[in-house]
Amino acid sequence: MKRSLIAAALALSLTPIGAMAQEKDSFRVAWSIYVGWMPWGYLEDSGIMDKWAEKYEIDVEIVQINDYVESIIQYAAGEFDGVTATNMDTLSISSGGGVDTTALIVGDYSNGNDAVIMKGEGGLADLAGKPVNLVELSVSHYLLARGLDSVGLAERDLAGVINTSDADMIAAYSTDDVEAVVTWNPLVSTIMEEPGANKLYDSSDIPGEIIDIMWVNTQTLADNPAFGKALTGAWYELMSLMEAGDEEALTAMAEASGTDLDGYKAQLASTEMFWKPADAVAFTSGDALKTTMVNVAEFLFDKGILGEGAPSADFVGVEYPDGSTTGDAGNVKMRYDTTYMQMAADGAL
Repeated sequence: MKRSLIAAALALSLTPIGAMAQEKDSFRVAWSIYVGWMPWGYLEDSGIMDKWAEKYEIDVEIVQINDYVESIIQYAAGEFDGVTATNMDTLSISSGGGVDTTALIVGDYSNGNDAVIMKGEGGLADLAGKPVNLVELSVSHYLLARGLDSVGLAERDLAGVINTSDADMIAAYSTDDVEAVVTWNPLVSTIMEEPGANKLYDSSDIPGEIIDIMWVNTQTLADNPAFGKALTGAWYELMSLMEAGDEEALTAMAEASGTDLDGYKAQLASTEMFWKPADAVAFTSGDALKTTMVNVAEFLFDKGILGEGAPSADFVGVEYPDGSTTGDAGNVKMRYDTTYMQMAADGAL
């Protein structure tokens, strides 16, 4: 995504949609193609979401957006009540732009699904002097930075970073001009099928740092707890089916992501899914998350995308389940809340 697009997204979101939130009975959440988010499409298609929405006397529409970054922009602009996004992209686009946002369901962390791939033999150090295609300023950019740092390189040592939409990544890789890419599954799996594709570094090298979450507007959630209960109840019903190996559900998700059952299972193997809500609660409540968010904020500030005119890496306050914060406690716009996941763990939904 171009810097100008991020600026536009932040400008749109500078009027927090939470200020307009109120009690209502109809909600929309957005999702995009990724192994850990395929369940959202299945929840919509299978009727599981409808069942839980009816239980709480509301309506929930789950909408697929083909362009991942665009889905976050639309959420930040108030088009949706929730969105699937990583911790980093939410901090930069939504929370950094002034939209108070809560992590409702911490679904997984990438444990190999995001990867740096180069054509031909070599290692990370061989990226020096090469151009790298990725979704600029996304988790792919973060992964690249972490990888380069591990071998004593920095982005300035590359021939440049070329912004490439996830929707265009496969086509870009097939051209002679592209020498290396950073992307996520299912694109990683597809690219790795190409002769000479060489995975140099992936998210299993930084476990727990790229976190995949269903985020919702904080005020909307506060005004409408039924919304949180319905989404969370539906999610964990499906998690139980997936953990048990329900082939109907898994096959449907595989086909929707452009692969087969074995291919999707392979992607799940490089995803640390929190099948049980208690596991998600434990991860979200752990001290390691605070360290991760500080590192992410520093990366975003270094890239100049931690909110409009952010004076430091502490610009955005992040609140955790124990009430502690990192960043500016007077500007909390990102919240990790285990309330609804704990309700699921307690069988209280």
